[in-house]
Amino acid sequence: MPFIRTAVPAATDPQRTEAIVMGIHDALVSAIGMPEDELFNMVSPYAPGQFFCDRRFNGIARSENVVVVEITMRRGRSDAMKRALYAAIAANLEARAAVSPKDVFIFMHENDYSDWSVGNGVFAMGLVQQRGTD
Repeated sequence: MPFIRTAVPAATDPQRTEAIVMGIHDALVSAIGMPEDELFNMVSPYAPGQFFCDRRFNGIARSENVVVVEITMRRGRSDAMKRALYAAIAANLEARAAVSPKDVFIFMHENDYSDWSVGNGVFAMGLVQQRGTD
């Protein structure tokens, strides 16, 4: 189960925000095989003056509308899978929400089952993605 944090400019309207969230989610499903019901994305709007970045870093000309995607998930995906995921996120955000790929900043944290509890205060290592009955 990935947990996503997405930072978007505060002026982003709700429909565009949802398109960004679903573009990220659909990329996770298609590129690395995440189950469709594993949608957990916390969106944080940022106002002018709350996010600073070099708009020329690494030779990429960014606008003032950078979207930051922070992915936390269990380790084990290959570099090829991550490359496919990053490309799919950028393509989806461009097609669905008119976000320039130059404005998509993605980074990932990887950890293990022992680093999660996903409900009822239960240590996720004991669940290992078993489906509940609630």
